Amino acid sequence: MTDDKRPGAASARERLRVERERERQSAKRLRTVKMAGLVVLVLAVAALVAVAVSVTGKGDSASGEARPVTTGPAGAPVTMTVYEDFRCPGCEAFESQYRETINDLRDAGKLRVEYHLVTLIDDNLGGQGSLYAAEAAMCANDAGKFVPYHDLLYTNQPPEQKDAFGDRKYLLRLARQVEGLSTAEFETCVQDGHNADRVARTNNAFLDAGINQTPTVLIDGKPAGADPADPLTPQKLRQIVEKKA
Repeated sequence: MTDDKRPGAASARERLRVERERERQSAKRLRTVKMAGLVVLVLAVAALVAVAVSVTGKGDSASGEARPVTTGPAGAPVTMTVYEDFRCPGCEAFESQYRETINDLRDAGKLRVEYHLVTLIDDNLGGQGSLYAAEAAMCANDAGKFVPYHDLLYTNQPPEQKDAFGDRKYLLRLARQVEGLSTAEFETCVQDGHNADRVARTNNAFLDAGINQTPTVLIDGKPAGADPADPLTPQKLRQIVEKKA
């Protein structure tokens, strides 16, 4: 077959080439617009998540916003954020492994820890132990005894399927092991569920932020030990904090 060298044929080929180039450029612009829109969407979602997480760190019970229980000095060089459920076996394992290091660094004024107490196990398995234990821990915080009571709950954590923390009387009996905690004010706080709304707000903020597991641990706002090849250990936590102290 020979090329068609007629003037009309050449003109048709040129028009076809121009049309194809126009279509190619149009498709390229469309891809660019789509990618830009995707970036905007990702940033918007990230902003919403950031707002959902940040709201758990400020506000008060009267404001309708969620608040973590904060321990350690406000001016500490490192802040650890922990999302925990007192019925969660993984949370107990984390606390058992890291408790001594966290308490040492906090007592030395080098670490601030923010505890977001949630009710994931209640939501998944039923019962009220996550809720009641979180309420009681917040009552202990009101009495200035959060850390020892928090640690006591984990050292006495029942099996996940056994909702022993769903008995407020049991939580009060445990509190007798913490010096100075078993007061009439504390017992009324626990029995009457004074912190139920605060726990609900904290749990809702946890879910709204898209966090779906406990424990979830952040160091200065960044996931800790997220890389399996470089996991967080108590020794590494101490190194991170001491480096910034």
